[in-house]
Amino acid sequence: MVKVWYENPEGAAPAQGLYSHVGCIEGGRTVYLAGQLSVGAAGEVVGAGDFDAQFHRVFANLHDVLAGLGLDWRAVIKFTTYLVHSQDIPHFMRLRAEHFPGWFGGDVFPPNTLLIVDRLVKEDFVLEVEAIAGAD
Repeated sequence: MVKVWYENPEGAAPAQGLYSHVGCIEGGRTVYLAGQLSVGAAGEVVGAGDFDAQFHRVFANLHDVLAGLGLDWRAVIKFTTYLVHSQDIPHFMRLRAEHFPGWFGGDVFPPNTLLIVDRLVKEDFVLEVEAIAGAD
């Protein structure tokens, strides 16, 4: 059985958001989820230019990929987040604060690397999130 947990080692600087410094896995296998975009079931862009709508679709798509593997949010070891606009950082932080406690069942969350990029694969996308998870 796979075990996933998070740590903030003593002596490390405080995390600058809702994340831990370290994600750990014991047993099982490691799975790498491709970056998810705000794409609907028919392949259409959902919420073009609307950060909140894209956040919800991106994380719904991540959830669907995890569920397809028989996993849930607590299997996530690490996220990497790509934003197109630095001014969306506060929106990202707000939405994480609203949803992560319920999704992860507490107040300890996986590590997250946040990057600001020039653009994503299509101009309409403002957010992409990839994940690493542990599975049996």
